[in-house]
Amino acid sequence: MNNIDLSRMCVLVVEDSQFIRSLIVNSLRVMGVGSIKSVDDGAEAIEFIKLVDSNPMKAGMMSIDIVISDWEMSPVNGMMLLRWIRRHKESPERFLPFIMLTGYSEPQRVEDARAMGVNEFMSKPFTVNALADKLFSVINKPRQFVHTASYFGPDRRRQDVPIQGEDRRKLTLKSPEVEVVNA
Repeated sequence: MNNIDLSRMCVLVVEDSQFIRSLIVNSLRVMGVGSIKSVDDGAEAIEFIKLVDSNPMKAGMMSIDIVISDWEMSPVNGMMLLRWIRRHKESPERFLPFIMLTGYSEPQRVEDARAMGVNEFMSKPFTVNALADKLFSVINKPRQFVHTASYFGPDRRRQDVPIQGEDRRKLTLKSPEVEVVNA
């Protein structure tokens, strides 16, 4: 485990299974996370995120630092919640770190979650150490966010690999992909 003080961290846990939700919350408490809010599905999570933004005193949480969400829930699943956080105009924090937790870890699901802008992907069953690894990865290795016509989320590249030829990732203010806001 890491020696980072998590006592001031606020985590939103979104999980429809009471048993799994309890495991996640208790694991976070063991790690020393100071404030944990848990809800049953993505719809409740959206309402809670809006409440934290509009009235943090009523929400009992000044901010949300990380969301840990199950994929399969009803009526709003984890992917829909992630899409709302990253792309919806009413989302107060599009950069909110998001850890997707699911029992379905086929490569296509991982790719779909990455394409939607997930920070970390974790499969069930999980251990406290695996959860800690994902949490500390989000904290210790934050990735720059990328905004293109088809993607908004953390940079999907985790390695800095030398590029052969022209580096198309470097943009200038005159690049057609760059949109200057409030200039």
